[in-house]
Amino acid sequence: MKGLDPAGQSWLWGHIRPLLMWSDKKRSWGFLAAAALSAGLPVFVGAWFGRFPSAIIASVGGLVILYMQDTDVSRRMMILAVCSFGFAVSFSLGTLTSFNPWLSAGTLALTVFLVTATCRFHSMPPPGSFFFILVACMSRTLPFDLTLAAQRTGILLFGCMGACLIALVYSLAQILMKDNKPRQPAPAGDQRVAAIILESAVIAIFVGGGYLGALMLQLDNPYWVPISTAAIMQGATFRAIWHRNVHRVFGTVIGMGLAWLIFSLSPNVWVLAGLIVVLSFVIEALVTRNYGLAVIFITPLTVIFADSAIASIDTERLIFARLIDIMLGSAIGYLGGWVIHHPKIFHHLERLMVNR
Repeated sequence: MKGLDPAGQSWLWGHIRPLLMWSDKKRSWGFLAAAALSAGLPVFVGAWFGRFPSAIIASVGGLVILYMQDTDVSRRMMILAVCSFGFAVSFSLGTLTSFNPWLSAGTLALTVFLVTATCRFHSMPPPGSFFFILVACMSRTLPFDLTLAAQRTGILLFGCMGACLIALVYSLAQILMKDNKPRQPAPAGDQRVAAIILESAVIAIFVGGGYLGALMLQLDNPYWVPISTAAIMQGATFRAIWHRNVHRVFGTVIGMGLAWLIFSLSPNVWVLAGLIVVLSFVIEALVTRNYGLAVIFITPLTVIFADSAIASIDTERLIFARLIDIMLGSAIGYLGGWVIHHPKIFHHLERLMVNR
């Protein structure tokens, strides 16, 4: 900060300080273990039977446990069952339409619109629509084969079912341990239908458009652009979106270095399975504390999910390409966030919709 006057230093520190803040929100050790097991057990089974690529799909299905809420057991399991169905629908649309770039981008935009509107209307807490979008994008990275569509969706649902079983065991363990802390009531739904439709449409356009742009640019794996766009646009305010953008850019750069280190050692499937468990545990421990730190570990985990076969062959080229993809997706997400949180545009459109 040398060379800046006190006012300039204060302004600069005011923008940097929130990026470094450490939140006091933390998750229980039991939940962290349950989340790590849900993502990790399928890949250990896949490694044992020599079906690691298929097990990755089940591992992604296991991420549904992140939607487990601190409510009574019956409502908790109902939410997970509904989210599992949502995962299956999002995944199926991707596997069935990936043969055509325009159709694939269109169904991705439709998926983003529906899951975002549904999550916003029911005031679903974080991670909100993000993992539905991740599942939808990941399904589009698989080679199109109509004969395998049902099998792949079934594998995803096996991962979801395993996560639901682990969630049930965790919930029963809480009861046996007499964890009688008050449960959260069901959140009240957001009744601003016009605002929800507008925001969901903008997010869908930017995520779907980012994916289509990545296809038109013939990027190696267009999965990364829409995922980065969706991650940035999850911010509740424009300042939060700016913070997420900075966190994602710097976290990704460091995380790609970690991914390069991992794959430069040529890990086998057993090591990768162990890394999925460890990274999942660390990510869920950090994501509520500081998003930037979590992104450092999210990056190598997503490389394992989407590019583990390629990463072992040409690590340097893959890491560089993914950095470009994520920077592009983050820029699109930042632009989309500016549109969403530009009050004059949205207030005018919302008034037109309400007054019709």
